[in-house]
Amino acid sequence: MAITDQLRYKKNSCSETKDIVIQARQVIAVFSLVGCLFVIFVIWLFKKYIVFAQRLILYLCIGACMDSIAYIMGDMRPDSPLCNFEGWFLQYFDGTVLLWVLVITINLYFNVVKERVTEKFEWVYHAVCWIVPLLISFLPFIGDHYGPAGAWCWIIENWRWRLGVWYGPLFIIIIFLFVVYTYIFIVLKRKASTWEGMYNPDIERNQRLLKEDIKPLKFYPFVYLLVSIFPLINRIQNAISPHNHVFALVLLASIFAPLHGALIAVVFGMDIETIKRLTPRQIMVAVMAHRAPKTQLQAYPVEVNITDQNIDESQTTEESAAIPIPK
Repeated sequence: MAITDQLRYKKNSCSETKDIVIQARQVIAVFSLVGCLFVIFVIWLFKKYIVFAQRLILYLCIGACMDSIAYIMGDMRPDSPLCNFEGWFLQYFDGTVLLWVLVITINLYFNVVKERVTEKFEWVYHAVCWIVPLLISFLPFIGDHYGPAGAWCWIIENWRWRLGVWYGPLFIIIIFLFVVYTYIFIVLKRKASTWEGMYNPDIERNQRLLKEDIKPLKFYPFVYLLVSIFPLINRIQNAISPHNHVFALVLLASIFAPLHGALIAVVFGMDIETIKRLTPRQIMVAVMAHRAPKTQLQAYPVEVNITDQNIDESQTTEESAAIPIPK
């Protein structure tokens, strides 16, 4: 009888632990979803998407928004079509977020090191970031490898599959991000020191390009590296000791894994110019601009060269004249 009571207590304790983990994961995912929707709304409202750097943030937010929904759906379920769908959904949008972070890092590298704009490769970025994760996410359906994976649905306890379709690429990309990100900051610091005390129109344009194109993007790869630490440590511990999970690590991984969207919103909110525009008057003007009939306005955009195309959208708006067409 005592043994039965101990087993029942252990089972109930395990169930309560999983409930805590699931609830923590879902609460953080809700904050991330709200954060992503806020960023998407602001980018749309003030038409910040006309700037390539802001469009990259927009694409990242769309992926993170869907990823947050996947984390909200996550729950302890029996092996079923619904559980398989949740596992696939999580795998796919985790992959899209990872690749958009990779794209932002590559774009930063070309902006800082090569002093080149990569906007012409935007369609390539879309193809890679949406199609490649989709193809990879279908692979675990071979042999029915989606199913219950602890406190939620994902790839079942099979480390060959987990390593092949997620942790292997994840480790490689994170190492790449860390190396490239470090090199970018070294180059930035070096260029800043060489520009001190000098005045040259070309140098001034390069400085403006770096500020306007790099400033909005430079923290997003760092955010991804930050939130990936505990999930990676947890999975390494799971691989070493698959039957002895550490609750603290599981909880930290559950909190940090869905945190992308919330931290993206925090980084986005660090842009002082954006915050200054979030006033009732500015918001009303922006809404009215969206609602204005396009047939009554004719815009004359200002031509810009390659070094000036990433200027702040507020400046572009001021330089563009919206002239009513006579009836």
